[in-house]
Amino acid sequence: MKGFGTIHRILFVCHGNICRSTMAQFVFADLVTRAGRDGEFVIDSAATSREEIGNPPHRGTVRKLREVNVPVLEHRARQIMREEYESWDLIVYMDSNNERNLLRLLGGDPQGKCRKLMSFAGSSRDVADPWYTGDFDATYRDVLAGCKGLLASIDENAAI
Repeated sequence: MKGFGTIHRILFVCHGNICRSTMAQFVFADLVTRAGRDGEFVIDSAATSREEIGNPPHRGTVRKLREVNVPVLEHRARQIMREEYESWDLIVYMDSNNERNLLRLLGGDPQGKCRKLMSFAGSSRDVADPWYTGDFDATYRDVLAGCKGLLASIDENAAI
């Protein structure tokens, strides 16, 4: 993550952009806000598929975030586009399938910007997709751990 400027541009990615990536976007934005660092980040999320384009965050994501007092922002699902690769400092995906589809859509990752969210929490495992598991609590725990680790990683690398 070297080469970050004053503004850190972070994109979270999952399959449909209605569950995990939006949860990560909102959780990370909340962590940044609570740290008083809003002006240092541009945060967004996107999908690797076209299946949910235009849809709002999943009701399970919204319910869980409201339960833990994380603001749910206005968002509509969208698909990441190859030409936006240069616009992001870091593209954070949720699972191995996302990685494969993301690299296909982007035509590779020549600058090493794509990272799995759980790698920031010291794990190689995937964030389970609550679309299939129905377990938004487990997804939130993973997302929170990954987002906290991501923010700490940015702080550590900024000092180098």
